[in-house]
Amino acid sequence: MAEKPSAETPTYEAAREELGEVVRKLESGGVPLAESMALWQRGEELASLCQKHLEDARAQVSKAREND
Repeated sequence: MAEKPSAETPTYEAAREELGEVVRKLESGGVPLAESMALWQRGEELASLCQKHLEDARAQVSKAREND
């Protein structure tokens, strides 16, 4: 069963938007190494979160189809 996101967990849309910002900052090339590493780690977290949101949505669709 899909877990409900907590109040601190960003929605898929918010996580995707933040991930886009992280990518833009990293691609700009003007970020110090330590900040780049922190951004990369945050990007990995956001990508995983987006993937989980998508997997949960697929599971809900599959369940709904089974019930029809």
